Amino acid sequence: MTFRRILPMLAAFAVVLAGCASAPSAPGSAGAAPSAAAPAGLVPVSVTVPDGLADAPLDEPRQVLVPSGWTMSVFARVSSARLAAWAPDGALLVSVPEEGSVVRLTPDGRGTADVSVLLEGLNQPHGLTFAGPTLYVAQSDRVDAYSYAGGAATDPRPVATGLPDAKSADLKGRYAHALKSVAVGPDGSVYVSVGSTGNISVEDLAATPPRASILRVPPNGGAPEPYAVGVRNGTGLAVAPDGAVWTAVNNRDNIQYPFARPYGGDTGTSQGEVIAEYVRDHPAEALARLTPGRNLGWPYCNPDPDVEPGVFGSPQNLSDVPFTVDIQTNPDGRMLDCATLPPVEQAFGGHSAPLGLSFVDGGLPDTYARGALVGVHGSWNASPPRAPEVSFFPWQDGGLGPQQTLVGGFQAANGARWGRPVAAVAGPDGAVYVTDDEAGAVYRLAPPGR
Repeated sequence: MTFRRILPMLAAFAVVLAGCASAPSAPGSAGAAPSAAAPAGLVPVSVTVPDGLADAPLDEPRQVLVPSGWTMSVFARVSSARLAAWAPDGALLVSVPEEGSVVRLTPDGRGTADVSVLLEGLNQPHGLTFAGPTLYVAQSDRVDAYSYAGGAATDPRPVATGLPDAKSADLKGRYAHALKSVAVGPDGSVYVSVGSTGNISVEDLAATPPRASILRVPPNGGAPEPYAVGVRNGTGLAVAPDGAVWTAVNNRDNIQYPFARPYGGDTGTSQGEVIAEYVRDHPAEALARLTPGRNLGWPYCNPDPDVEPGVFGSPQNLSDVPFTVDIQTNPDGRMLDCATLPPVEQAFGGHSAPLGLSFVDGGLPDTYARGALVGVHGSWNASPPRAPEVSFFPWQDGGLGPQQTLVGGFQAANGARWGRPVAAVAGPDGAVYVTDDEAGAVYRLAPPGR
């Protein structure tokens, strides 16, 4: 029996996985899966590791691919580092959900940082953002606002409470996407991502508040209400310079082939089969501009980037991506008419696992001066897995242009990895700071002269 035929039996098991973002980095299925964007114009450079920071995996030489003239060095070692935000005093805050803490990295003037604990004893803190001197922290079950001054975060005030996580009574420990992200709009609205319970947990859509959604808390407070729905796991969440809310989404796993025809060399129909070669590249992972009430399709419709939908080996277009019906949950289209959903503005290749999302509005040179930075964690269900990277999407025509690789090289040709970026944020010094939960590091990515 081939792996292609074993896959349908494994599909049910895969539902319990935490999704592309948190699943193991080992390969899982056949077929090549290169980086979502070819690193054109990038050159290899050695990662500079200052004295005292050379713990594994940085205890041996490592190289990355970066634009010509750029450099990358280790800024700090932070075990399981996740999302990051710059404080008004020039410190970089990094969340560590595994330890229930937020750490503060203070530049020491030597290219590295002094590390201290800002907050501890929290419930899986993840998303961090500032609105003036106010720090917002998203824990797995709530969002709080803190007064930030003198290098301390004090006077926590609840913004949203009772958010679903594994401790919620109705979920009985079943929650695959407990980590939440937070963003604050120019009018003071607070947005929080609430991931799905699992891979295709339809009941999330009818929960109170709905899971698989982006919730909005009004500027003057109040109960969080759904702003966008059908968002399986919108870990990437940020507000663009024009005030629009964007999300980067981890979509579902082990999608069934949706078309009533053969796939590749098959005969008859492949509809309803879980086929390794198709699963590898489907569905695309959305990078979408949100509007009130927008539906990103999950679990009834999937972004399909194939130029020739359903055709083996079809080229893919990851801009303005339309939706295809999910044959497992929406076979006749009655649950949701996929043709009515606006195309996804930009997308990543299947199972890329985009995590942290931030925007750049000046401060970086040349073509990187305005746009979006995304930490791409890399896939689990391909062999070799889709490569981790830091992606850049240029701002153009009032939106985002196609994906470019800003930093690559974390994965060898055989799929072995030494690092997995989570987030990338532009610093006040004109460099980009990248968190890596696999290597337990924060890097400083510097343009020429910075």
